[in-house]
Amino acid sequence: MVRTEISLFLKNEPGQLAGLAELFSREGINIDAMTIQDASAYVRELFKARGKSLKRIASAASYNSMRKDSAEFALIRILVADGATNKAIDLLSRNEYVFDIMPVIAIELENRPGELAKVAARFGEEGININYVYGSVSSPEEKCLFVFCPEDIELAAKIFKDY
Repeated sequence: MVRTEISLFLKNEPGQLAGLAELFSREGINIDAMTIQDASAYVRELFKARGKSLKRIASAASYNSMRKDSAEFALIRILVADGATNKAIDLLSRNEYVFDIMPVIAIELENRPGELAKVAARFGEEGININYVYGSVSSPEEKCLFVFCPEDIELAAKIFKDY
């Protein structure tokens, strides 16, 4: 199913994640899935992926400055509970967070060997590249939630609409 992921940068220092989580908690917004990575790794991959076109608009000095500055931040990707996305976006806006939204495919899988392989194979069979994926599970008895960011969201949505 297509859902909306929220991506934002937080200062890479103690208490920042707690502040964000508390903000969501006070508003009754549950986080279904989350991934956190060092933003400098994200910036390096962004520059690598964009290749020459980005190099033409950003000088080496700009690149080095961005890379240095990005080490001070963490990139957080969040999937909030169904129906809470607009509330979360409004909350982040009111509290002056810098964020972006992205359509993603969220699929609940049985928590057993081979389930992720089947889904990943289906993406591959359809020629859809996966930019990134993350998942969560609460116990061995429950289903896993995996979040996929495919290059072709429209095709992926058609393929996985009944998952």
